[in-house]
Amino acid sequence: MNIKRFLAKSSREALNMVRNELGEDASIISNRQVDGWNEILAVHGHEMDELITNSHPTPETTPTAWMPKVEIEATEAPRKRLDKQKIQELAAIFNIKADSQKPLRPLGVEMSKPQAKPVAVDSSTDTPSYTPEIKMMMNEIRQMRDLFSSQLSELSWGSTQQRNPVKKELLRTMMSAGFSANLAKRIVDRCPTDYSKHEALPWAKDLISRNIQAISDEANILDAGGIYALLGPTGVGKTTTLAKMAARYVMKHGPENLALITTDAYRIGGHEQLRIYGKILGVMVHAVKDEADLKLALKEFKGKHTVLIDTVGLSQKDSMVSEQINMLFNADDKIKKLLCLNAGNTIENLNDVTKAYIGRGLDGCIITKVDEAVTLGGALNVVMQHKLKVHYLTNGQRVPEDIQLMNKEETLRDVFNASKGQIDLSSLSDNDLPTIVANSTLEMRASYA
Repeated sequence: MNIKRFLAKSSREALNMVRNELGEDASIISNRQVDGWNEILAVHGHEMDELITNSHPTPETTPTAWMPKVEIEATEAPRKRLDKQKIQELAAIFNIKADSQKPLRPLGVEMSKPQAKPVAVDSSTDTPSYTPEIKMMMNEIRQMRDLFSSQLSELSWGSTQQRNPVKKELLRTMMSAGFSANLAKRIVDRCPTDYSKHEALPWAKDLISRNIQAISDEANILDAGGIYALLGPTGVGKTTTLAKMAARYVMKHGPENLALITTDAYRIGGHEQLRIYGKILGVMVHAVKDEADLKLALKEFKGKHTVLIDTVGLSQKDSMVSEQINMLFNADDKIKKLLCLNAGNTIENLNDVTKAYIGRGLDGCIITKVDEAVTLGGALNVVMQHKLKVHYLTNGQRVPEDIQLMNKEETLRDVFNASKGQIDLSSLSDNDLPTIVANSTLEMRASYA
């Protein structure tokens, strides 16, 4: 029997590959996840039929001896046969998903050999379901996997720091700079073992720099134009940041082709702050209340080169966040959404904010209040984790001086600068590091669940 292996990013793609290669009557042997890919093992339908036929003799091949034998087996030890519900449960356990158009035939569903006493098939349930016992077993397997993973990480790192003190020191340096223990461990694990202390840190900076996406030329923003909406929680500095962007545009292109829109109808005097900035810059400011107003405003400003939208600040736990994102998307799907991240917040808070606002996708971010942060490590950690492109850094209240593009080399130098007042880890002993690293692995898995 010729078993073929198919790999794809999703089960649907893999099933389509099976159909194209083996036809609609292909038989699925297994369906599982392998290193982030969906793997399907399948054979031609006629090969499976031949296998079943060869393993069970038919009445045509032995007409005189076969029928009495079946009667004896039926009376003494009848063959076990899976009913439909059990087959569906097994398919669900092994993640076998049938396509909605025409499902492929699972292995062993059709039996070519008749039985003396057929077992009734329960057709009342057509959808796969987990029994309580299976659910309990799967939960226990997950708990065992997490426990083994944590213990192995702890043992592995404990031996690593004993063999290579340079890696231990690099881990401490990265964590004190504000990076998470999980990211620090992943970088340290990749560090060459023969590097000295003076070689390891520059290597880590270069690796981090290559994983940060940032706008390197302001012309990509000011000259390209378009519609930009600033999103983020209350107090993150959206209105001031928008005024800085508007001022930089006016200084380069003038106020004629710029328009400002605010959706902040909740905060008392929320419109007035932006109106004052607009009056100073000589730029029109339009206030909107809902999606219909926003569509009318964008239609009115259709001839403008650049439109900047200031949105109302919402907590990441507010259910209106999704409504706000949908309003922007429905008003114009060309609106570029930039998330404002407060550099002074913790990694956990920034990660929670990003996951809440990412919605239908973000076009980038602006890291605000850099001057108030102890270190930028946490913000950079979240930027790399969610693959956000950094458009600007803001470091003060002055308009338009306190805004700049990110210079990755200078930023990382400040992040790792010992004189800047980094996070104090002096209370942690070497024995604490393996436990922290092990726990960070579980936390990362939970954050992506």
